[in-house]
Amino acid sequence: MESIDTIADAYIDEWASLDPLGATYAGIAGHDHQMTDLSPEGFEALAELDRRTLARLARVEPANERERVAVEAMTERLSLAVEKYEAGEAASELNVIASPAQAVRQVFDLMPTEGEGAVENIVARLQKVPEALAGYRQSLLQAAEAGHIAALRQVEAVAAQYESWVDPAGDDFYQGLVARVAAEGELARALEQASEAAREATAEFARFLRTELAPRAPKKDAVGRERYSRASRYFLGATVDLEETYAWGWEELARIESEMSTVARQIVSEGSVDDAVAALDADPNRKIAGKEAFREWMQQLADRAISELHGVHFDIPEPVRRIECMIAPTSEGGIYYTGPSEDFSRPGRMWWAVPKGIDEFSTWREVTTVYHEGVPGHHLQVGQTAYRSDLLNRWQRTLCWVSGHGEGWALYAERLMDELGYLEDPGDRLGMLDMQAFRAARVIVDIGMHLELEIPTGTGFHEGERWTPELGWEFLRAHCRLEEKQLRFELDRYLGWPGQAPSYKVGERIWRQARADAQRRQGAAFDLKSFHRAALDLGSIGLDPLQRALARL
Repeated sequence: MESIDTIADAYIDEWASLDPLGATYAGIAGHDHQMTDLSPEGFEALAELDRRTLARLARVEPANERERVAVEAMTERLSLAVEKYEAGEAASELNVIASPAQAVRQVFDLMPTEGEGAVENIVARLQKVPEALAGYRQSLLQAAEAGHIAALRQVEAVAAQYESWVDPAGDDFYQGLVARVAAEGELARALEQASEAAREATAEFARFLRTELAPRAPKKDAVGRERYSRASRYFLGATVDLEETYAWGWEELARIESEMSTVARQIVSEGSVDDAVAALDADPNRKIAGKEAFREWMQQLADRAISELHGVHFDIPEPVRRIECMIAPTSEGGIYYTGPSEDFSRPGRMWWAVPKGIDEFSTWREVTTVYHEGVPGHHLQVGQTAYRSDLLNRWQRTLCWVSGHGEGWALYAERLMDELGYLEDPGDRLGMLDMQAFRAARVIVDIGMHLELEIPTGTGFHEGERWTPELGWEFLRAHCRLEEKQLRFELDRYLGWPGQAPSYKVGERIWRQARADAQRRQGAAFDLKSFHRAALDLGSIGLDPLQRALARL
């Protein structure tokens, strides 16, 4: 009889060959010169791998608790992947933040640029961009014929992204890539040619989206209950009552905003939250000018958190004590984390895609962001998982990522740093609460808009009406303090990526419940450091499997 580890290793090898883009993101070596087949046949091959692997998993008899957790985790993830594929969602996926459309470009951000071998990989992959986009175009058209097509808002927004990547007056990503890569002679000429071909294919794909796909795309953004329920299960690894979660989102937002009012009065006596924000933004001691200076500030704060938390609140493995803070090569906005390679030769990285025109930064807003993306947030969670080869098989270490587990942990980590005394400064604490309120508002608008729910009485906001994107925008403007351009992107993100945005706050809710359950079970013997170690040693798994595994400890 096969073991779970044997199945996991075989899956990784075949998956990486089918999805070289994913392999680069996961830090799996040997595939940087290849490109994922984004044609209908490519998506079918990945789904067939999942089906065959599920059949093998069904025959496994776990020998111990470690194997039991691994089987449950892999079965849960692959089952949902097949379900999404068979519902027509995998091959039709197109949104502004996390679809094949972005992966084809963003993968180059992760690739080494120095040395002949690195340049050869970049050239080889650039040469395959036209073929990849042609296959993706075929998939989108075939899916559209079957009635599976992204909403018009997403099609037009992705087209705009593609246009910006080849805009000589803007980012001009391919020109920037050539400038960053150290190439000479024939290799330099090959790089220029491949870059130009990829650039032309990118421009052509934008034209395809506008002229062929957009006319067929529905104007309605809401995806409805069936698709939303599936998306919620996929991003949480758990089944939740959507109406109860929607109601909880309203309660949570009210609670956080009440707490914000209390903290605001510590900053401006008798002042409002807006008064406190204005005072913090006007404080020269809380401002940093220049992208590089801001990157260095993030790096110093991230390094300090690792140094102070290691050995006290967490036992951080040596390779995980290195993180790199990076400025992304585009100006699309947002901060994100990419994990280390399997051998840690590529460290975990925190990226900031600074919006165009922004050259001054308020630190009070970003202290909690560094903890979210760094330690004890994503970097600790992802890095420790990658390191624990003694407990986790290769699939668990490199491929298993559940948004509710990961983003929920990172949001939990922000609150944890408050508990540990790292947010005693009222400004830094208001920054954390502001982002917590933002995540709570996302629970409300994401579920509300996609299920077109009624706005409850007592909220003071369009009571009795049903959610629309227009009401979503009005609500976000009233409760979130992001720049308008970034907030517009956030709204597009929720509408195109249903179920993902709530996974932060709902994931945090489930993490906090898991901790409370452990405290109740263990009583006086409960130790927070031990709880964190045991929970993270399970790897990134669905939140239902996580709670079951923790209950068995």
